[in-house]
Amino acid sequence: MDRRLFKYNFSLLHIDYVKLDQKWNYRNIVSPYYRIYFIDEGEGWLSNAKTNLKLEPGFIYIIPSYTLCSLKCDEYLSQYFIHFLEESADGKSLFANNRELVKVKAEPIDLTNFKRMMEINPGRGINRSDNPKVYEKDEYYKSYLELNSFQTLAKNMETNGILFQLLSRFLSMPNFKENTSNVIPSKILEAMSFIQINLKDDLTVKQLAERANLHIDYFSRLFLQYVGLRPISYINEKRIERAQYLMITGNATFEEIAYATGFETVNYFFRIFKKVTGSSPGKYRNRNQIALV
Repeated sequence: MDRRLFKYNFSLLHIDYVKLDQKWNYRNIVSPYYRIYFIDEGEGWLSNAKTNLKLEPGFIYIIPSYTLCSLKCDEYLSQYFIHFLEESADGKSLFANNRELVKVKAEPIDLTNFKRMMEINPGRGINRSDNPKVYEKDEYYKSYLELNSFQTLAKNMETNGILFQLLSRFLSMPNFKENTSNVIPSKILEAMSFIQINLKDDLTVKQLAERANLHIDYFSRLFLQYVGLRPISYINEKRIERAQYLMITGNATFEEIAYATGFETVNYFFRIFKKVTGSSPGKYRNRNQIALV
């Protein structure tokens, strides 16, 4: 069995069927979760600076996490949708090289999978508030994720199986760029896990190397070889990902976010944020008017 499968873990947030109209019109959205749509009636648009996709019956669509997009319906659109979060064993997203809006022709099994997902995960629609500023909050993510812990093992496994099936439809696209890195040594994986858990703390390459019982230079070279980034660059990247999540899901100040993600000063946080994302924190926050679905 291909062990690459077990590098990726996905947690369901929402699954529902909705009928939309002109009110479904949101610009410049960035969410920390994945979205997959199945359109059965009407039409709409999914777009960003690179892509303009027509939402139409008979197709499925994916918006990977942290992918900028705009959503629009001119008259009427009905769709099934799934939102889910991703956690990978090595900290690398399955779509790390594919942060694009993608459209593929639906197969009969896709609609069956959406309906089955709704059947085994009832009450997972977005119904707490009509206001995205209320709904798109970290506490709501946590409450929805907690529902997964109440699933039976069988239904949890089936839910993940359906997510893998739906994702596989996009992995077979000719332009999909697979992560082909070698198997990561356990000491590097452990270091990556330690970084993820301790982002708000003072993290140094020396500290990580000592934990791995390796010379600092050798550890740094090994990390670069298998991760593709120097340790400090990887730490900063993960801190900025966490900062993006906090900015999207809450109302913390930039000072609070900088502290929560391990940056010594707000100015340093601003500099690294722009280096990693190409945007200042202020512009990033202002453009993220999150869509309801």
